[in-house]
Amino acid sequence: MAFLSSSIQQQPRLSSSAYHRLIPKASSSSSVDHHQPDNSSPSHHAPIGRREIVLKSSGAAMIAAIFQFSGSKPSYLGVQKNPPSLALCPATNNCISTSEDSSDYNHYAPPWNYNPEDGKRKKPISREEAMAELLEVIASTKPDKFTPRIVERKEDYVRVEYESPILGFVDDVEFWFPPGKKSLVQYRSASRQGNFDFDVNKKRIKALRLELEKKGWASESSF
Repeated sequence: MAFLSSSIQQQPRLSSSAYHRLIPKASSSSSVDHHQPDNSSPSHHAPIGRREIVLKSSGAAMIAAIFQFSGSKPSYLGVQKNPPSLALCPATNNCISTSEDSSDYNHYAPPWNYNPEDGKRKKPISREEAMAELLEVIASTKPDKFTPRIVERKEDYVRVEYESPILGFVDDVEFWFPPGKKSLVQYRSASRQGNFDFDVNKKRIKALRLELEKKGWASESSF
C-alpha cells in the first residue's frame, strides 16, 4: 500500500476558471424527462470540487503507476492562458515553479535573467541566443544522473523529461520565455509521482542555473 500511495500522479492547483474548463458542459440532448419532476438532490448539480477532481484522476493514475513507473504526461503542462504563466504546483512537496507566490517557500523559485544588469556579458544577447544557451546546458547537465530528453520545443517554450537512473521515474521540467522587453525565463520542475522528492527538483534547477551563470545568466533572487 505504501507503494501505491507514493505512485499517485500529482495534480496542480488550478484557478477557478481552469476548473470550469475541466468540468464538461451539460449536453443539450439530455436524457432527463422534462415532463417529470426532478427528484435529484441539490448536490447532484453542485460543481465538482478540486478535491473530487484530484481523487477521481488519481485513481486511474494509481492503476497505471503499478505497471509503469514513468507515469503519463500531465494534461495541464504548457503555458496557461489566464493569466499567461506556467502551471502552479500541487500541494505536495515535489515541485517548484516561478508562477507560485514568493511567500510559498516550498514551491516558489525565482525566474532567471539572461541579460542581468550586473552580469558578466559585454553586450546583451537575443532571445534566440539565450534559447540556444539554455538548450546546450540542458543537454550537457545531468543533475542526480537524471537523463534529460527534450520532448517539446517552440520559439519561446521548452519541455524536458528527466528520467531517473533507477526505476525510470520521470520528472517534467518546463522553460518559458515570456513576451516583453525583459530578458526573463520562467520555469517549472515537478515529479509526476510521489509526495516528496528529497529536493531533487530544487537541486536540478540549481545545477542548471550554476551552468547558465557561467554564460552570464543570473537569478532574479535567491531561494
